[in-house]
Amino acid sequence: MFPRLACAIAGVTLSALTSLHSIPVQAKAPADPGALYTDDLKDLFFGEALFNAYQDNYVDAIAGLDTELKQYRLLDDPELDPFSLHFGQAEFAVGDLELSYRMHREAGRAMQQVLQGNVAQPIKNEAAYRLAKIHYQKQQFANALHALELIQGRVPERVRPQELFLRARVYMQLGRFEEAVALLEDLKGEKSLQGFVEYNLGIALLKAGETEKGVLVLDGLGRDAGNGHARQALQDKTNLLLGNQLMKAEEYDRARSYFDRVQLSGPFSDQALLGAGWVEANAGRYDRALVPWQMLKQRRNTGAAVHEAMLAVPYAYGKLDVHSTAAVNYGQALDLFGEQVDVLTHSITSIREGKLLEALRRKEASQVKNWVVELRKLPGAPETHYLLDLMASNDYQEFLRNYQDLNNLFERNRDWLQSLDAFEEIIALRRSYYEPILPGLDVAFRQIDARIKMRLEQRQRLAARIDNLLVNRRPELLAKSSETEARLILEQMREILTYNPNLSSEETRDRIERLEGVLKFRLSREFDDRLTTAYKNLQELDGVIATLQETYRRYVRTRQAATHSYEGYTDQIASLRGGLNRAQDRIDRLMARQGSMLEQLAIHELDQRRAQLESYQIKARFALADSYDRANELQEQRENERKVEQYREQVEQLQKVAPEQAPPEQAEPAGNPDGEPLPTDNPPELEAPEPETESGEGADDE
Repeated sequence: MFPRLACAIAGVTLSALTSLHSIPVQAKAPADPGALYTDDLKDLFFGEALFNAYQDNYVDAIAGLDTELKQYRLLDDPELDPFSLHFGQAEFAVGDLELSYRMHREAGRAMQQVLQGNVAQPIKNEAAYRLAKIHYQKQQFANALHALELIQGRVPERVRPQELFLRARVYMQLGRFEEAVALLEDLKGEKSLQGFVEYNLGIALLKAGETEKGVLVLDGLGRDAGNGHARQALQDKTNLLLGNQLMKAEEYDRARSYFDRVQLSGPFSDQALLGAGWVEANAGRYDRALVPWQMLKQRRNTGAAVHEAMLAVPYAYGKLDVHSTAAVNYGQALDLFGEQVDVLTHSITSIREGKLLEALRRKEASQVKNWVVELRKLPGAPETHYLLDLMASNDYQEFLRNYQDLNNLFERNRDWLQSLDAFEEIIALRRSYYEPILPGLDVAFRQIDARIKMRLEQRQRLAARIDNLLVNRRPELLAKSSETEARLILEQMREILTYNPNLSSEETRDRIERLEGVLKFRLSREFDDRLTTAYKNLQELDGVIATLQETYRRYVRTRQAATHSYEGYTDQIASLRGGLNRAQDRIDRLMARQGSMLEQLAIHELDQRRAQLESYQIKARFALADSYDRANELQEQRENERKVEQYREQVEQLQKVAPEQAPPEQAEPAGNPDGEPLPTDNPPELEAPEPETESGEGADDE
């Protein structure tokens, strides 16, 4: 247990942190070594590594495979280990797992050793593909192309579509769009890449100058990208891209149809609603632009598109000369912008206090689906209000994964340090249990051991005597105890008669000889049967002795294991504890550095959002004042028009009544009851206002 633990701790800590270990690859198995799959699993520990890999638990999978590979290389007879059947696959799988865990340096070394090793060409081709994938992820596109050019012949069929797709994307990054188009055309219809091939093909055609073909391909993708959330999101992204491109080209009618295709519940719905409104606004249909913008206003108040819609709605009302409603909406926008500026300020303060990193270290970050979205629902967590937008960037995602991986390693090492304390306690308990009883057991064992050796010597003598009987026939050696006793009595009787001749008689001697003859005859007659029985008894004795020897060996092993269970671990545990403590110090420094970069990225992004909102505040204030002025001017204009209309009605009424009351010759000018001449011009305050020309402020920016 302890050697395996030591290898696991050393393997995962040094591999993930220092990247010091190397992986010599000697592909021996004829099976496809690049696949984390086997039809015939023979080794339990290799199966455990595959299980961890399928669960995306790459740290445990890498540690397990590294441990097995290290122990396998130390075996005297490795071909007897069932792991030998998976050895080649395991060595290649380590590179795959390191690539999945973003250990690009170690994975690259593994692939380079495969390319330089004496392995089959299909394996080299797959290694070249994976090496190119590593360079592409590190944005080293020239190196990725060089690795792809190392492929000779065809790669394994299971990765061939991915290899061609990677080659096409490398060509696009290097500006070789025509070659990318040719490859992507061949990949059309590949089910595993459905939608993604068409999207990249459309982009490549647009970059290559074939605009109509590119739009046609993207249009087809925007109509039906397939099933699944990822493909639906890709379909929305395609429609949003086409809508923005056509809006820039001032083809507003065509652009509107693409914005209308975007799902209202998808991740691109905010941008689509904003774009749909601007399409209508640019076409002069401000009343229709209000429909998507009003919908957008009701969404979460942290979205950049929502903030822009807060200004776009009153802008449209202003264009429709509904300045009072525009002023009200500008006021609402100012209130929202002020609240969000305070939230952003509080968020920045909270991030500087370390609360963002505390939230990122929570276990829910890797266990709960949509953890970031759920985190926004927590009260008193202002640092999370804009987290969803921040995490959309690739850089932030990379830093975040690195930080979470470092935190995971830190917690693992802390658990291992606690495990070492537990192991020391277990060792101390074993020592306190075994040391008092082992001396007494050793004394008893030495006594039993001496008796066992004596019995073994007796058996050897018996076996030698029986073997000698085959050559020298001596029936008396197989006599029973009663027969031996009778023979000895007869011999004593002969001796007595020899020393006392007066007791001897011919009859006595005949009787003794007759008895001896009977005894010898019986022994001679039964000699073969008794010898066979002796052999059988000896064989039964051998079985008992074998059981005795096995029990003896088990005791010896148990006795040695008892000693080894608490002896010899002090130095090893001390070495592991020192290595883990050094690793913890390094992880702590790396986490501080990585966390600082995360905080800087978050603060920089939030500062930009706050600056944008403050800019929106300034625009909203000026627009609000302009809307109030225009509303007041419009109100005064309408009041003046009302007064002029009332005055005209009074004049018309006076002109109708005056001729009926006065004689014709003394009639005064119509409409003048006081007899004074009416002015020929209207007063300045009753003049009908001239149509105003829209100033630059009236067409305020959005």
